[in-house]
Amino acid sequence: MTTMNLTQSFGRRIENMKLDHLNVDTVVVGAGQAGVAMSEHLTTLGISHVVLEKNRIEEAWRTRRRDSLVANGPCWHDCFPGLEFDADPDSFVHHDKVADYFEKYAEKFKLPIHTGVSVNKAYKSDKRLGFTVETSEGTIYTQRIVSATGAFQKAVIPPVAPTDPSFYQIHSDQYKNPQQLPEGAVLVIGAGSSGVQIADEINRSGKKVYLSVGQHERPPRTYRNRDNVWWLGVLGGWDFMRTDNGPLKGLAVSGAHGGINIDFRALEKQGITLVGMTDSFNNNTIHFKDDLKKNLEGGDAALMAFYDEADAYVTKNGLDLPAEPQARQQLPNPDCVIHPILELDMAEANITSVIWASGFSYDFNWLQVNAFDEFNKPKHKQGISPERGIYFLGLPYLTGRGSSFIWGVWHDAKHIAEHIDIQRKYHKYQTDKNLLKQSA
Repeated sequence: MTTMNLTQSFGRRIENMKLDHLNVDTVVVGAGQAGVAMSEHLTTLGISHVVLEKNRIEEAWRTRRRDSLVANGPCWHDCFPGLEFDADPDSFVHHDKVADYFEKYAEKFKLPIHTGVSVNKAYKSDKRLGFTVETSEGTIYTQRIVSATGAFQKAVIPPVAPTDPSFYQIHSDQYKNPQQLPEGAVLVIGAGSSGVQIADEINRSGKKVYLSVGQHERPPRTYRNRDNVWWLGVLGGWDFMRTDNGPLKGLAVSGAHGGINIDFRALEKQGITLVGMTDSFNNNTIHFKDDLKKNLEGGDAALMAFYDEADAYVTKNGLDLPAEPQARQQLPNPDCVIHPILELDMAEANITSVIWASGFSYDFNWLQVNAFDEFNKPKHKQGISPERGIYFLGLPYLTGRGSSFIWGVWHDAKHIAEHIDIQRKYHKYQTDKNLLKQSA
């Protein structure tokens, strides 16, 4: 199918369309929230494209999530402008409903998404404009590629992890429920959203839990009768840009149980034992850094700064939002903070499971273009790479804090789609000039 007749048939879901030797303006790789958003904007602009997905639409939300997971933001906010969730606007919807939502979204806008198609390799075409994309369904020729594979491509377990097969050891990406764990205590490593929620769930199931806490932020779920996502909006938090390339801090926020504020000291009162960052494993002994108190105080300081900014906003704008002085009250440090545990004998503590909530890394082996730094991380400015025609979408802080969230990725996709539209006009001018030359 040529670029011209693909454009003419654009706007409807193309069934049984052959991909081999297809010429198309843009190829979008990945049909998660980023790919769906990208396809909607390209469709609106009338730009011929296909979306390639090796599994199903939003497969990660369906199968790479724990059974109990809900969205971390209320559904009035965590949605695309073109479709609302069929749920209470203030609720935190289950991950299966999130996947269903994007299926419905794709159908509503008749997006040209091809599932079950793997991208094996993409590279700059030889002696012609654009790129060649080799897939499991044949070869596609395109002017532009948008990598919409997101930020959670490859689960990372740090090198300090032991190789001893005698105990159960998984990444949070593989965790489903407490029932999959063997008898005995559990060490959860990581104080971000996943680590905190998993530790809480396992503790509520009756198992003994140790939680290894590193540097983190713990914004309130709600404050003064407004959700955290609202405060981020009015205070400009969604627009925040990082100025360093260091590791991201864990974000301890939860939509579980209808949305709750995370307080590590409260978790300790509920039975979870807190330890510092996991430093090393030596035979049967786990060593922790003496940084628990420092890490908790860092989270406390950021939380108080948030309250200060929110209170100032309420006063300055004369808003009728109820004061919440009790939010600033802190529980006293428990004994595990005052006298930190620096090492644990796994046998004595009966630790039989370790869950690494230690984040993810990128996997762009398929994309063989000049768009990466010496550490194989994408190089870009707001998603636009130095390799002309290559774009990235769904990465953390692509344009701001919201970039890897449902709400933010839609707006990032719009920005990239508009850039593509401008570039294709230049391309059309060049093509038209060449045709005039040949006909003269």
